[in-house]
Amino acid sequence: MDIKEVRRQFPILDQEVNGHPLVYLDSAATSQKPLRVIETVNDYYRGYNSNVHRGVHTLGTKATDRYEGAREKVRKFIGAESTEEVVFTKGTTAGLNLVAMSFGNVQVHKGDEIVITYMEHHSNLIPWQQLAKRKGAVLKYIPLKDDGTLALEDVQNTVTDQTKIVAVALVSNVLGTINPVKEIAKIAHSHGAYMVVDAAQGAPHMKVNVRDLDCDFLAFSSHKMCGPTGVGVLYGKKTLLENMEPIEFGGEMIDFVGLYDSTWKELPWKFEGGTPVIAGAIGLGEAIDFLEEVGLNEVQAYEHELSAYAFEQLSGVEGITIYGPQNPAERAGLVTFNIKDIHPHDVSTVLDAEGIAIRAGHHCAQPLMKWLGVAATARASFYLYNTKEDIDKLVAGIVKTKEYFTNVF
Repeated sequence: MDIKEVRRQFPILDQEVNGHPLVYLDSAATSQKPLRVIETVNDYYRGYNSNVHRGVHTLGTKATDRYEGAREKVRKFIGAESTEEVVFTKGTTAGLNLVAMSFGNVQVHKGDEIVITYMEHHSNLIPWQQLAKRKGAVLKYIPLKDDGTLALEDVQNTVTDQTKIVAVALVSNVLGTINPVKEIAKIAHSHGAYMVVDAAQGAPHMKVNVRDLDCDFLAFSSHKMCGPTGVGVLYGKKTLLENMEPIEFGGEMIDFVGLYDSTWKELPWKFEGGTPVIAGAIGLGEAIDFLEEVGLNEVQAYEHELSAYAFEQLSGVEGITIYGPQNPAERAGLVTFNIKDIHPHDVSTVLDAEGIAIRAGHHCAQPLMKWLGVAATARASFYLYNTKEDIDKLVAGIVKTKEYFTNVF
């Protein structure tokens, strides 16, 4: 992978922030967009802006072809059997809520179990929390090992014949832990439970094949993988989606509407009520083309190299605590940390003055923060356009932050 050529495709990186060259280390929150994705979205609005599926005129036909063409790109990207299994949503959050509200409401009953982990993003926690409350079900948590990883023995001890849904992140957005979701899916299925995967932090950084994982549902977002905001994907096995009811009703998702009853379109359109995020889906398709041309295996290998380097360099800073797996081979491309006696918001503020963008806070994972025994953490996350020089600047910025607070206080 030619990192210089990759970086040239991201115009936003060629700027100064607070008088310093931008060092963007917040891709776990949202990634930057290559010029070709920006131009693809722009081309839609400039050249063939029209609604999809509804008209037979030239612009409408072109928009529909590009929109459905993007669905086919997603199908290939995740290894789904059919485009009927690919539902465009507003993002990972919307996809997981759709599963909880539609599938969960039918499958889960009083006394049933829903199993998740302490490391889940709120998007893969609150929908199940609320489903459990609605149905009188039991919400159970797979315990974490001290290093923030999962032991399959603990999964086996938590999932029972009363478990109906197991929902786990492919990659933790805080710890960087890469979870063994394929093995977890086997355990879930052995008890008759269904496997839901939050792939928001996984799909942008590694090859994901839903048939190999044998998950029942998987959700991810465009904006974390070089695509536009406001659009994402829910994959679901066809047999399951066919028996699910939509949760949004209106135009486009209907087959026949009478005065007192209606019927729904076939998959996947019955779940896409109203005008979809057309430009976003087309932009996502272009982002997939870009990532596949670079190569997901190359992206994952490069990010692993960056993560290992960052872990090594940051570990040498006195007073720093790094959370998550201590073995770099077990973590994805992010490092979450705290500096003794300095609030992570203060760390982020000082680094921003140096042109370095990181994330600080609870990262939409408050139960995990409680498990870690902290209120908040700082997080530097990497993507295919970052370099070891970016990490060197991060380390230098952290040292400067420590010196600043030592001198001030």
